[in-house]
Amino acid sequence: MSRMFLQVSQLQVRYAGAPHPAVDGVSFGLAAGEIGVLIGPSGCGKTTLLRAVAGLERAQGGEIVLDGETVSSPGLHVPPERRRIGMVFQDYALFPHLDVAANVGFGIHQLPRAQREARVGEVLRLVGLEHLRARHPHELSGGQQQRVALARALAPNPRLLLLDEPFSNLDVDLRERLAHEVRGILKAANATALFVTHDQLEAFAIGDRIGVMHEGRLHQWDEAYALYHRPATRFVAEFIGHGVFAPAQILHHDGQVAVQTPLGPLQDMDECPLPSAYEAGLCDVLLRADDIVHDDDAPVKAQIVRKAFRGSEFLYTLRLASGETLMTHVPSHHNHAVGEWIGIRAEVDHVVTFERNGAASSPPAPGVPLTPG
Repeated sequence: MSRMFLQVSQLQVRYAGAPHPAVDGVSFGLAAGEIGVLIGPSGCGKTTLLRAVAGLERAQGGEIVLDGETVSSPGLHVPPERRRIGMVFQDYALFPHLDVAANVGFGIHQLPRAQREARVGEVLRLVGLEHLRARHPHELSGGQQQRVALARALAPNPRLLLLDEPFSNLDVDLRERLAHEVRGILKAANATALFVTHDQLEAFAIGDRIGVMHEGRLHQWDEAYALYHRPATRFVAEFIGHGVFAPAQILHHDGQVAVQTPLGPLQDMDECPLPSAYEAGLCDVLLRADDIVHDDDAPVKAQIVRKAFRGSEFLYTLRLASGETLMTHVPSHHNHAVGEWIGIRAEVDHVVTFERNGAASSPPAPGVPLTPG
């Protein structure tokens, strides 16, 4: 395994007068050349954590090690200008009176002119904007301005690049495409980067590792696939993707372990939790929209209570006769009316269970596999 280029250990940041820490015991690592993303609801502490890594916020506990150098620990706070960290902000902070080349070269003005010009040309080629070097920011689109800000941050060869919701001012349709472009640029530059967003599609498009934060704590730091299929806490399970928890009971059935749900038993599940993992086998099972299949011939029927058109598909919110709510993705040519009853069945490959009616922050039951592997 690669040595962690950025290592954050038990970091705590507390604002004066606040009842709880803004960042509470957060630990994670980022290898050289990796892109990490922090996501979570507003006020969860992700931007404060980013600012602490930058040195813009002083930590009250824990440690930050960057490229083998401790930059924050009890009694030590290396100032931002000595950390060799680049930052891209929400508003890009471009100088309106300077052209693109001058904006990009602003942070390397100390270099000899020829060397500075060469570096500006290099990073503008990297972001695909060399042909716009004489333009001013107001002559550029939002996506082009974002790439100029990225080029300016990369120009000084920072050890680490931090990006704070850089796509938040852009159209929704542009965000995911630009996230893929930025990922390509960062990989081409072999940059190590930490990114903050509240948008899951952006996070999945750009991140090698994604951290889900809630109330100052990091619930899980993992690949997108694991966050979706192997959530470490109930909060992660609820925050990532579309899904609901349904009451269930884990039972031995015909010599195998089965999960009894409102849609009937889920069987043939590898590494399913044993009934003894929960009292009387009672638990909540996560049923995501892609676990529920529309099938007119299925014996179980559900009523459509809400529908959202997504182009190629509908996201239906359904209610069973027993009162439980479910969600399902259905191809858009299956255009059913709100109030209509449709047949559904479960096709669950990954069984994710938690304590019955547990809190969002409750960890999984000790020793219980989250999924069938």
